[in-house]
Amino acid sequence: MVLADPGGNEFCVIGHGSSFLAGTGFLGEVACDGGREVGLFWGAALGWPLVWDQDQETAIQSAAGGTKLAWGGPSPRTAPERQRFDLVLDDGDLAAEVARLVGLGASLVGQDRAGAILTDPGGFALRLQPAED
Repeated sequence: MVLADPGGNEFCVIGHGSSFLAGTGFLGEVACDGGREVGLFWGAALGWPLVWDQDQETAIQSAAGGTKLAWGGPSPRTAPERQRFDLVLDDGDLAAEVARLVGLGASLVGQDRAGAILTDPGGFALRLQPAED
């Protein structure tokens, strides 16, 4: 069943027994914009294994279980973007992490005192910032 929240954002309610949602909690999936390439990038970026890869849908999930992040193909671009991941470094070198993500396929858009803005291989924005002191 497909429903929409008050802002018009669609979400699906999937009944018990779905093989795709096996091993998840109450919030089974976060559906993200982008195709397979984007899902593979995020799997590598987060260190999460690929748990679904069929019928043009790709999903990753923490090895500890929980909600899946899934990509089912390109969606129409909207302004502003419908999604953006904000990543916070627990510790470590911001420049090194930016370089690692660029090596995985991200593109650096800009950098400021708050962190770095990048795009994933699908062109979707992400922010990388150091942990607050």
